[in-house]
Amino acid sequence: MRNKIPYLYFQNKEGIRAFLIQPTKGIILLFILLAFLSFNPLHLSENQATAPKINLSAYGFFKGNMAEQKPVDSIIPYALNTPLFSDYAEKLRFLKIPEGKIVSYNPIEVLEFPVGTTIIKTFYYPNDFRDLSKGRRLMETRLLIHEESGWKALEYVWNDEQTEAVLEVAGDTKEVSYVYSDGKKRTQQYSMPNLNQCKGCHNRSEVMTPIGPSARQLNGDFAYENGTENQLIHLQKLGLLKDMPDLKDCPKLAVWNKPETGTLEERSRAWLDINCAHCHNPKGPAMTSGLNLSIHESNPTTLGFNKTPVAAGRGSGNRDYDIVRGNPDKSILIYRMESTDPGIMMPEVGRKTTHNEGVALVREWIRSLK
Repeated sequence: MRNKIPYLYFQNKEGIRAFLIQPTKGIILLFILLAFLSFNPLHLSENQATAPKINLSAYGFFKGNMAEQKPVDSIIPYALNTPLFSDYAEKLRFLKIPEGKIVSYNPIEVLEFPVGTTIIKTFYYPNDFRDLSKGRRLMETRLLIHEESGWKALEYVWNDEQTEAVLEVAGDTKEVSYVYSDGKKRTQQYSMPNLNQCKGCHNRSEVMTPIGPSARQLNGDFAYENGTENQLIHLQKLGLLKDMPDLKDCPKLAVWNKPETGTLEERSRAWLDINCAHCHNPKGPAMTSGLNLSIHESNPTTLGFNKTPVAAGRGSGNRDYDIVRGNPDKSILIYRMESTDPGIMMPEVGRKTTHNEGVALVREWIRSLK
């Protein structure tokens, strides 16, 4: 569909506007006229420097074969201790900090990135999770660009040839096949969000905000080209992070699937924090639910214990409470995590499949509670 009917892109203060164009001169002229009548053309010149590029390669983030995702020297790779589940896709993450700018340490929320920062995230599937040397398929690259007016999301979809990723505002769905770590071949539909869906998750008090790169998520080792080092220390040594306390005083999130990094509760709470708390927090889109799954929440009721849902509808599965100690099968939380029904499942955006391993972890935690 994307290759048959092109888009016409415009940039104004509110972001991108995209119009479908049928291949007739009259309709093309009509859309051009409507676009320019709908906003002040002076805005185009004001934002020309930050207008989105059609091809990902035009940003110059990567050197050599772009599919190899080898960043240029000014781009910093990073990883999260416990990442968001995205239908079993793996992710490559990078930071571009503008020259002469510096990141401010924040012990609770994401780090405070200066205007001009770009957060880059590429989603991919190994052809065989057991043997990464067999190659991979890149699906999409998402950008979060910090402009004077705030953060802006852009979505780039990789072509089948793996030579380029192209700007896409309407989202896309592609079939992907791979061999999982259990040796079984899987084939599934992989969905890429439209820009409105990006805003739905990256929302704090109606302001688009990054989710992942917080101090607790970056407080872990990363294998850089020059050796392995703690990521916060690495940023500090590069002169890119200020106001950071001693590393021992920095929060550190457990790795959900590594028991040596935290207790069962700590690892379960880490999984819920990244997968659920971007909505279920006092400033998120699900604030009216009264459920707060943030790692910082300590009130048992607000966290969901014996808490009745506000308006779950059929999403409750005829269960009474969000979390029932010792009984995951009576907990609404588990019911919604397991479901793939669009009217029931949580998170409601960003997945089509159930994260079986994540569900098993949270189930075990709830079962252990007295």
